[in-house]
Amino acid sequence: MTAPAAQLASLTATRHRWSWLYAAAEMAALYSGGWAEAVGQDWPASIRVATRSPEPVASSISAARAFTVRTCQRWGAADQADDVAAVVSELLANAVKHAMPERPAAVNGAARPIRLGLLDLGPCLLCAVADPSPQAPVTSEPDWLAESGRGLHVVASLASQWGFCVAPDMQGKVVWATFARPSWRR
Repeated sequence: MTAPAAQLASLTATRHRWSWLYAAAEMAALYSGGWAEAVGQDWPASIRVATRSPEPVASSISAARAFTVRTCQRWGAADQADDVAAVVSELLANAVKHAMPERPAAVNGAARPIRLGLLDLGPCLLCAVADPSPQAPVTSEPDWLAESGRGLHVVASLASQWGFCVAPDMQGKVVWATFARPSWRR
């Protein structure tokens, strides 16, 4: 399955800037469930990218949701905007709650160590959240009265595929999710 990674070469020019997002797209292509092979040589020449670096606080999640919805609408994926925004919310909430040290400004000297990225890969949309924690995301089975602990279950139920990888340009990880475009669903 070398074609998808080779086709992602169009991101090479900006790989240093978006290497965390590139790594997520490569991982998604490896675990694509079929869309990567289906695209083959028809991979888009220009992959659309939208990124933000939200503040590592819970109040930034609503702005990230709005950014996600607007981006999906601009990219002609308004029918998937709510699902993508819900997943972005869950991934950002997890990053803020579980991945941030007490002093986030101390992480790699960055004031905003959490990054949000959206990619329009043609047959699918990819959302990714990078954070400074190397700890892998883990699904849990919360008590039925618990008020939290279901975020990754929401991600798994809304996304076509999800996973994580090491962030190549920073200490930490990138958690990603893909959403198959309706014409590419199997």
